Amino acid sequence: MWTIPNQITVFRIILIPIFLIIFYLPLSWSNFGAAFVFWLASISDALDGYLARKLKQSTPFGAFIDPVADKLMVVCGLVVITQEYQSWLMTIPAILMIAREVLISALREFMSSRGKRDQVAVSEMGKYKTAAQMLAIMGLIWQPDYDIPLILFYFPHELLMFAAYAFYAVATVLTVWSMFIYMKAAKQELLNNK
Repeated sequence: MWTIPNQITVFRIILIPIFLIIFYLPLSWSNFGAAFVFWLASISDALDGYLARKLKQSTPFGAFIDPVADKLMVVCGLVVITQEYQSWLMTIPAILMIAREVLISALREFMSSRGKRDQVAVSEMGKYKTAAQMLAIMGLIWQPDYDIPLILFYFPHELLMFAAYAFYAVATVLTVWSMFIYMKAAKQELLNNK
């Protein structure tokens, strides 16, 4: 059970309260610190999946806890963003994303009870949606108010914030789109009276 990928996933869950504590600290760097912790969690998400496949260490516990860790981190990030921005333009997409996660989790549980979970397994679109969410949340939490030097290039903070808003919009569209795809895949079972 305590394989390296599973340890990384548990580490990601431990990062959640750290992320929240840093965000709410009354310090000038709290937004950057929280965004950094969120980035670390996002990287660990990609790393644990890669190592599970590479080391052949996939386990039932890992299959259960990995999506739970992802959803917890994203939901916490979305809640923080809605409080930070206090705008319907941020709140409504956040509600859609959280509602979609609850709905699809319930749908997967229902399909598992019917022996048809593979029909609603994680798709490529779901992975793109998660990547867009992670990038959007990092940028929106950080809110850089200065230009970022990266080796030979400078990235204006306005450009970085525009990218964060764009990723948030993309994540919202992919959230709704992927939800309809999953619902369509499960339609026959959902309407089956037997």
